[in-house]
Amino acid sequence: MTNDSKNGAAGGDYPAEGYAWYVVGVLFLAYTVSYIDRTILTLMVKPIRETLGISDVQISLLHGLAFAIFYTVLGVPLGWLGDRANRTKIIMAGILVWSLMTALCGVSRSFGQMFLARIGVGVGEAALSPAAYSILNDYFRPHRRTLAISIYGTGVYIGSGLALIVGGGVIAITPSLELPAIGHLEPWQTVFLAVGLPGLLVAALMYTVKEPLRRGFMKGTTGQPTLRDTFEFIMARRATYGFHFIGYSMLTMLWSGCAAWIPTYFFRTFSWTPADVGPTFGGVIAVFGTLGISLGGAWAEKLKARGHADGNIRMGLISAGALLPLGVAAPLMPSPGVAMGVYAAFVFFSSLPFGAAAAALQEITPNQMRAQVSALYLLVVNLTGIGFGPTIVASITQYGFGDDAALKYSLAITAGIAAVLAAVLLALCLRPYRESVMQARAWA
Repeated sequence: MTNDSKNGAAGGDYPAEGYAWYVVGVLFLAYTVSYIDRTILTLMVKPIRETLGISDVQISLLHGLAFAIFYTVLGVPLGWLGDRANRTKIIMAGILVWSLMTALCGVSRSFGQMFLARIGVGVGEAALSPAAYSILNDYFRPHRRTLAISIYGTGVYIGSGLALIVGGGVIAITPSLELPAIGHLEPWQTVFLAVGLPGLLVAALMYTVKEPLRRGFMKGTTGQPTLRDTFEFIMARRATYGFHFIGYSMLTMLWSGCAAWIPTYFFRTFSWTPADVGPTFGGVIAVFGTLGISLGGAWAEKLKARGHADGNIRMGLISAGALLPLGVAAPLMPSPGVAMGVYAAFVFFSSLPFGAAAAALQEITPNQMRAQVSALYLLVVNLTGIGFGPTIVASITQYGFGDDAALKYSLAITAGIAAVLAAVLLALCLRPYRESVMQARAWA
């Protein structure tokens, strides 16, 4: 019996829409918690540097490479597992791991210990998105998938925003602690404990999410493809996947590289404190990031409904075009209020394409390869964007200018180069992507 007949890939009844949106809510909550855990570090650059005696580049490695190295590498085998095993259990295990590892960041006594703990956070979070994208595609009909994935993706911006909003206030009032068997903890270490442990409750909530029926198999296929089969499928469409992966990598580098250092930019350029930056920039991320990714998903669906098969890729082009002037101008503004206003627009357009980016891959990939392809996409995007983006900004500041106060120029340079590269690569993706959509419609 073929997979499409056995699993109802050709259509069949979908779960009740109300429950499907409940699943989006649970996955959104998990994604939100994951971004609180990974983002909170950006508010605590100064106290971490002072306690551990490290540099900007080392901070950037904790924020980027330490997190991304195993987040990306383990994403591929976890994606392979997600195409075969129970996806809800994979996500639940991941939440447990990243929550405990975030808490361990709070008891780290050296750069090396914290680097290892941040690797552990990445290991846990690698389990989430490939499985989540695959689950959402099986819960929703095609015309709702981009919107569902975009709403799930708002967790990035709600989580990042809450980390800054709550973190700024918590850091200001958190005292040093003396704990049995652990010893002295600085306020920033206590914050890591406070944000890490509640994730255990979210893991328990995943028990309420049912594993859905798998849909969207390529007609005539049987069995489960190997990683080699998936690689061969991608290589047969290498222009589509290649330009998509690398184009969105540049947009991720632009966002991740800048977002990691924007709070510190306000500290150094305008002498703001964490209590000043946290609520303000956190609110900007939560509001404008959520609006951007939600409207981007809805906009992409409208483009496709009007006959633009490449609507998901067009959102990336629109984003890159807007981010070029915004990313260059924002850090060069003469006052903090104006700079924050321009960064609000920057956050909106940075978030605009990423629900559509994930949905684009689901649209052209058979079900039995979706988690693997998503994992490969996240490997490329996060290793370049999250892994190197913050370090590129720090390296330009530390080695190029040799002056902490020059951070604003490093942000402008990084944004300008990344936006241009993203626009060129995504423009090259349009035609091959349309061809891949037509092929997918023939076998779906």
